[in-house]
Amino acid sequence: ARLVESGGGLVQAGGSLRLSCRTSGIILSVWRSADMGWYRQAPGNQRELVATFENSGDINYADSVKGRFAISRDNAKRTMYLQMNSLQPEDTGFYYCHLRSYNNYDYWGQGTQVTVSS
Repeated sequence: ARLVESGGGLVQAGGSLRLSCRTSGIILSVWRSADMGWYRQAPGNQRELVATFENSGDINYADSVKGRFAISRDNAKRTMYLQMNSLQPEDTGFYYCHLRSYNNYDYWGQGTQVTVSS
């Protein structure tokens, strides 16, 4: 599978961005059964979870983004989204989408840069 993120950019604090993660090379049944989500990495920091869909149907958010970010997916398009509202400078970083298949293969996108100015 191949994952390609888009939608990053420069935005002022309080603004919004919508990230997309388009996948290819994956059949629908594998997509539907996969765990998937968004992670981010700021300079000098480790990669951290932002929001995830679990195979169980649960959705998880990092405490720092709850109420501001929303993860969604379009199964027909095999595309995942991250709507980010009320962005703050501490949200700055590279955002990566991730997919773990039912047989535990991990796939990552190349990342998209999000920069929030104060």
